[in-house]
Amino acid sequence: MPEQPDAKEAKVYEALRRVVDPEIGLNVVELGLIRDVQIWEDGANIVMILTTPFCPYGPQLMYQVQLTVQEELDLPTTVEMGDEMWDPGMMEEGAGGDWGLF
Repeated sequence: MPEQPDAKEAKVYEALRRVVDPEIGLNVVELGLIRDVQIWEDGANIVMILTTPFCPYGPQLMYQVQLTVQEELDLPTTVEMGDEMWDPGMMEEGAGGDWGLF
């Protein structure tokens, strides 16, 4: 029985928890950087943002997201840069506790 789209999306989010922003020490899911996940039979598309437009690790984070999703789904994956500005309110509940944000 093939996996349902929601199950595949959940697996993608779980896999992306391994992609950590080295400056902040939190993963891209905790930070709220993954804004959209689309999965089709022949590929996947991820829309993500960065904590700052000038993030020195931005290209590497995007590449790691692409590789992680491709490996998880065994599908070609594209990663697009979203146009939203990141703010700490996008973080998962409790993720900013170590920073004293919440």
